[in-house]
Amino acid sequence: MLPGVLMISHGSRDKTWVSIVEEAVSHLSLGEELPVAVSFLELVEGRLIQDGIDELENAGVTDIIVIPLFVSSGSTHIDEIEYALGAKPVPERETDLERFRVTAQIHFGYPVDDDPDIALMIWDKLRGLSKHPERETLLLVGHGSRHEGFRQRWEQGISSLAARVRELSGLAAADYGLLNPDSVRSRVEYWQEQGHDVLVAPLFLSEGYFTKVVIPQRLEGLDYAYSGRTLLPHPLLPRWIEHQVGAALQRLRNQG
Repeated sequence: MLPGVLMISHGSRDKTWVSIVEEAVSHLSLGEELPVAVSFLELVEGRLIQDGIDELENAGVTDIIVIPLFVSSGSTHIDEIEYALGAKPVPERETDLERFRVTAQIHFGYPVDDDPDIALMIWDKLRGLSKHPERETLLLVGHGSRHEGFRQRWEQGISSLAARVRELSGLAAADYGLLNPDSVRSRVEYWQEQGHDVLVAPLFLSEGYFTKVVIPQRLEGLDYAYSGRTLLPHPLLPRWIEHQVGAALQRLRNQG
């Protein structure tokens, strides 16, 4: 058995995003030499998921540990990628993504959801905005999903993550808002009515249209604090990956 790691994220025409992911992977400390491939769902020519699979299999990998670098298990991309890799027999929602050519065993990991390391990353990016924690509320803003089943997973993950950030930050309260279906403005208004100052944090991996345009537009005219700082880059990302790989290797060895 030769395990390898396949990192999968969405992909972007922005080369900065690609370099952020590669930078995190270059700082991995896995405790053993494992082949690691970085791949993207779309937009990065020559670095797509099939390219990553081929790279690992050509290196003799028999068991591929897949690390999906997405913020929520409510993402429809998680569903379609898991299906296309053969890790589930049918997708929950129809997809255009065709099955990949893969002969290695696939061991599918977990997206960000409510991981404690991610809570630390969020607070790191937000703490500079906090002035009076005893009357401040964190509002974590995520993309969300209008699709039944996926929306519930989004809500479950982001609400639990917000609670983790509140615990470690000492803020008075924590809540979340989604862009789909839209609840961001109403949640800010609610907490302002309670007499709280609202600190808005984007639950996005990288800066872009949603963090720079959509969130500020939804909150136009309201009084709130917003840095627009996303999860990445952050030095804790390699640790999140390492924990996932370590847990997957342990499961593999237990099976063996």
